Amino acid sequence: MQTAPHGSWPSPLDARQTLSATTRRRSPRADGEDLYWLEARPEDAGRVTLVRRRDGVVEDVSPADHNVRTRYLEYGGGDYAVADGTVLWVDFGSQQVWLRSPDQDVRPLTPETGGLVRWSCFRIDHARRAVFCLREDQRDASLEPVNSLVRLDLDGDNRDLGVVLVAGKERRRAERGGDDGTVGPDFVLDPALSPDGTRLAWLAWDHPHMSWHETTLWLGDLDEHGDLHGARPVAGGAGESLEQPLWLDDMTLLVLSDRTGWSNLCRLDVTRPDGGLQSVTEERLVLGLPRWVPDTSSYALLPDGQVVSGRSRDGFRELVVIDPGSGAIRPVGSATTAVGDVTVLPDGRLAAEAARVDGPPTVVTIDPRTGETAPVVPAEPSGLEEFAAAPEPVSWPTPDGATAHGFLYRPRNPRVRAPEGDLPPLLVTLHGGPTSAAVPGHSAGRTYWTSRGFAVLDVNYGGSTGYGRAYRERLDGRWGEVDVQDAASGARHLADLGVVDGSRLLITGGSAGGFTTLAAATFTDVFAAGASHFGISDLATLATDTHKLESRYCDGLVAPWPEGQEVYAARSPIHHVDRLATPLILLQGTDDQVVPRAQAEQMADALRAKGLPVALVLFEGEGHGFRALDNQVRALEAELSFYTQVLGLAAPEGIEPVPVENLG
Repeated sequence: MQTAPHGSWPSPLDARQTLSATTRRRSPRADGEDLYWLEARPEDAGRVTLVRRRDGVVEDVSPADHNVRTRYLEYGGGDYAVADGTVLWVDFGSQQVWLRSPDQDVRPLTPETGGLVRWSCFRIDHARRAVFCLREDQRDASLEPVNSLVRLDLDGDNRDLGVVLVAGKERRRAERGGDDGTVGPDFVLDPALSPDGTRLAWLAWDHPHMSWHETTLWLGDLDEHGDLHGARPVAGGAGESLEQPLWLDDMTLLVLSDRTGWSNLCRLDVTRPDGGLQSVTEERLVLGLPRWVPDTSSYALLPDGQVVSGRSRDGFRELVVIDPGSGAIRPVGSATTAVGDVTVLPDGRLAAEAARVDGPPTVVTIDPRTGETAPVVPAEPSGLEEFAAAPEPVSWPTPDGATAHGFLYRPRNPRVRAPEGDLPPLLVTLHGGPTSAAVPGHSAGRTYWTSRGFAVLDVNYGGSTGYGRAYRERLDGRWGEVDVQDAASGARHLADLGVVDGSRLLITGGSAGGFTTLAAATFTDVFAAGASHFGISDLATLATDTHKLESRYCDGLVAPWPEGQEVYAARSPIHHVDRLATPLILLQGTDDQVVPRAQAEQMADALRAKGLPVALVLFEGEGHGFRALDNQVRALEAELSFYTQVLGLAAPEGIEPVPVENLG
């Protein structure tokens, strides 16, 4: 066995092998015995293909020139649907809805709009030859995008872009908070058609809230043509977030509610809506997840009427079966560390996105009776298995008297050991959102670091999901403070325990995690270097120059805009470069509509002016996140190269050094 210092371990896993070892599979949907899912293929510039497994044979369903991805609310989600052999999907290039009939005829269901009309959450109704879905209309540039619930004709050309059932609110872009007098919602989500087709339920909410702050459950009656009558609110409202309405039968709706501070399962008798929601479970648990994208299923119905759901506990997300009558909960005990987007097959098995310790996240089938788990596509050994570090849940005290959480991954390489007494550098990783969570389990990108002798701390700072509403609300009004102190104190905690080298603490994150990286590099002296992947350096631009979904997000995370402009300036790294003493690498897509490239360029200019080591790497044509394999490889290698240069580690072999300004 070779001996080498931590951080300089030779690893057989290069960036390309690490990132292309597996195809990412997600969004499973069952249609009888057939199982569909989406595959993102990095070797094809990140193109997403709709795939079907029928009688054990896996084949592509969408045409080879289609990229299955909607831009609804910019983040997408609800990209496709299937029912009785009829398949719908959105092609990214045109944002048109396409249909594949059971006889394999493929045609557009909606007309060309130059990508200005986006679609999501399709509910196919064969009895009416209709599709109930969500529509986002961006054709009027003077308005915010208008989000409505509409009905499409399954047999027509839909030149009218559908019949509007719930009209979204029309707000002038120039008048923050203003509108044109319409009374519809700012956002609609999760339409749910009753089994007998006579009722439609959906969720709605308004600015300045996000869906996990408060939502309202609506119910309406459908006539024989699919027109909506008697729309009325039946649950939710101020201080309560509802998620994923699901029909238990024609008269009973299930929904997830966090009215107790925890996400529990509730039921509603739609014949007696004045009776309100009745709790099915009443525990300190988290069944739901923040709805950053539409049409994800935290839970589903089994053939016997039981409910199968993910449940967050100590950062892990296990699978449980719930009796909707008694509320009894039975853990399934599968070999997964996180599950999501659940769908059920006729034999009672379910398919879900799952994270594991011994392999990359993928779509698996799980028997809820035994926990037996199998990937939908048997995986060839990737060469990563023996290098994969297991997640260790860790908690630590924070300066404000709270407790923060995360997962520690220790260096792991069976072919190398460190000299006696040598401690590893620590890479603190930060999830985006910021209302999201670190997913425990195997990650090819994480293994890239641990196999080279880096320890990794994946931080679930205050504001993260999975620990209850109060933990998530720790970040309210304190973004740029709580997240920064939790990350910094977590790194110092491990250094004080002698687990890592306190002089070689690194920090990295993307999007919201990139902002925390920049803020930690500016407002603390804990870290030796950092990497911001499409991170925010000026919060004011996020409040004034971002897409509709997040256009009021900072009102709760920072302060109402424009009244709180001073708070935004106080938290924005770009306005405090005099305090910046941490070398940074900035990785940014040129076409990012969520975080404009100008923010990365401004931060790089500030670092240059102060004489600090800095690297700016721009990726042409990339948006908010890097999809092309070549760009993913370059980003990973550039980050490693930057750290080794700043820390004075041996230059990694086979990697083109990233140009670092002001080094030495």
